[in-house]
Amino acid sequence: MPYSTADIRNIALAGHAGAGKTTLFEALLLAGGAIQAAGTVERGSTVSDFDPMEKERKHSLQAAIAAIDRPGCHINLIDTPGLHDFRGPALAALDAVETVAVVVNAASGIEHSTRRLMEHARLRGDARLLVVNKIDQEGVDLAALVDALREAFGNECLPINLPAEGGRTVVDCFFQPSGTSDFSSVAEAHQRIIDQVVEINEGLMGRYLDDGEAGLAGADLHAAFEQCLREGHLVPICFVSARTGAGVSELLDLAERLLPNPAEGNAPPFVKGNGPDARPLQAAPDPERHVIADVFKIVNDPFVGKLGIFRVYQGTVRRDTQLFVDDGRKPFKVGHLFRLQGKEHVEIDQAIPGDIAAVAKIEDIHVDAVLHDSHDEDHIHLKPVAFPQPMFGLAVEPAHKGQEQKLATALAKLCEEDPCLRVEHHRELNETLLRGLSDLHLKLALERMRQRYGVEVTTRPPRIAYRETIASAAEGHHRHKKQTGGAGQFGEVFLRVEPLERGSGFEFVDEVKGGAIPGQFIPAVEKGVRQGLAAGVVAGFAIQDIRVCVYDGRSHPVDSKEVAFVAAGRKAFVDAVAKAQPVVLEPIVNLDISVPDTSMGDVTGGLAGKRARIHGTDARQGGECVIKAQVPLAEVVGYQTELKAMTGGRGRYAMEFSHYEAVPAQVQKHLVGAWRPAADED
Repeated sequence: MPYSTADIRNIALAGHAGAGKTTLFEALLLAGGAIQAAGTVERGSTVSDFDPMEKERKHSLQAAIAAIDRPGCHINLIDTPGLHDFRGPALAALDAVETVAVVVNAASGIEHSTRRLMEHARLRGDARLLVVNKIDQEGVDLAALVDALREAFGNECLPINLPAEGGRTVVDCFFQPSGTSDFSSVAEAHQRIIDQVVEINEGLMGRYLDDGEAGLAGADLHAAFEQCLREGHLVPICFVSARTGAGVSELLDLAERLLPNPAEGNAPPFVKGNGPDARPLQAAPDPERHVIADVFKIVNDPFVGKLGIFRVYQGTVRRDTQLFVDDGRKPFKVGHLFRLQGKEHVEIDQAIPGDIAAVAKIEDIHVDAVLHDSHDEDHIHLKPVAFPQPMFGLAVEPAHKGQEQKLATALAKLCEEDPCLRVEHHRELNETLLRGLSDLHLKLALERMRQRYGVEVTTRPPRIAYRETIASAAEGHHRHKKQTGGAGQFGEVFLRVEPLERGSGFEFVDEVKGGAIPGQFIPAVEKGVRQGLAAGVVAGFAIQDIRVCVYDGRSHPVDSKEVAFVAAGRKAFVDAVAKAQPVVLEPIVNLDISVPDTSMGDVTGGLAGKRARIHGTDARQGGECVIKAQVPLAEVVGYQTELKAMTGGRGRYAMEFSHYEAVPAQVQKHLVGAWRPAADED
């Protein structure tokens, strides 16, 4: 079915696990005619949860895409994972749409992910919907839930329809308001929506005051409604029951008639150039201009190969044309162009601005890659998604000898698909770490690696990522002199170290005057300093938040060479750091711990013994309490088991990196003592 950019609607379903997103996704596909019968999560027959692990666990673990074609409207739907452990793929998918529909379980109410996703969409400038699902469940208080939503997210949250007949149907409050709802007045709800919409436009407001609703032309009303959504002036509340289909067709009508199309949504934050020369770039949804597209998802499909899924922002991607990846000089040919329908890959001839499509077997494609068809579009980047930093880790090694390369390949493919998985290699420990967002995140990644790639591993807890820094300025000096019978080695370096603010990293400053150290050897000095940074000085941990100023030295016209200044730079750096009150830093993490309110005392008492700082508690519906705290990462090792024991298996927590801070003196003494014997042996 042919369509234009103005006909496209890109919508992501997001929300807490258990809100019913996948069932709603299925119901929307059925109501839109994309499928003939609805599958269920219980039977493992839904369009979006097609992965064997998703079917087994009955939870979405990755973002899935499908399209609905209606006369004059093409809707791209993305079903995102609700589990907090898999929010990386969800956040990546949210950046490919104009509208985020945050699904709320009518029985559970506002949950942690509801707040987080609403804030993410608000900051990005997306249109937002609050979709209240499961309205036909017994005992739900929908009136109280509307009040809670307005209190949490603002008075701009207004019902655009209301449940009726005990949640078996809904009544329209905007297009053709009539009938009686289970609570509230349809007429009053309609009036609130109209008042909110006309506020955005002075001309519209004037006509409304003069002539009432008769003065509101359809096109003007749509433009004002869309502007309200885009600017966050209106957040419609929609009621549905995905299980029975109540409100689902009305939600599709809302999408077609009122949600922004790609030409109306807020422009994505593209940037052209690097560093101080970078400048904002406006991608125009014009099918005739050069192609600019952004890859937001990678799938390593066992049959199709590596699949790069992208959103087109400008130009038209056609089959058999050539595209570049980022700043690459060698283009690839678009041999096959796909539209995704769950696990099905439907071949298409072209993708216009606003479209979501995929290409296969392009090895250097990756998440956040920019695809383009002209070197005029070189050095274009989309502002990176602020993914949470993976803090949970496992040291992994192959269970069978000879599978080291197979393990490395499998880990790389897992990280391509999930931006919140990360592999780290520590040479000094001969250790490979896989990091993720939770124990479950890592467990399922390793299970996927075993099932898909046939690689089994053994695991052990990793070393905590401590760091070192300094508390004061100091100077260091070293003269490297070596004579072995032939040409000798000579290099002498004087330098100064100074502390920087936390999180500043490392600065190297060349203050040498008069050629005391010839310019060609300054990079060698920096290389030596960086070796010292990586190796640590007092406890064997990498050093950060430090400025190193090289200000003097000596050279020899014959014996000075790079290796001599590398050694002199490293040892002068070690000398200076040892005099500068070296400090060991530990990672501090933010914890959001969800527990039954009856367990709150036990949990907060346990945190007190972990050097935790509790920042507050938040009572939620259903007798649940969320405790917010900052805790040293070292104290969280094994916490999941401890939490389950205290809460009867009902407790859970989410963790994100916050900052580094100095360890207590006794902890530093222990870490220094544990490292010093090994260092002395060297």
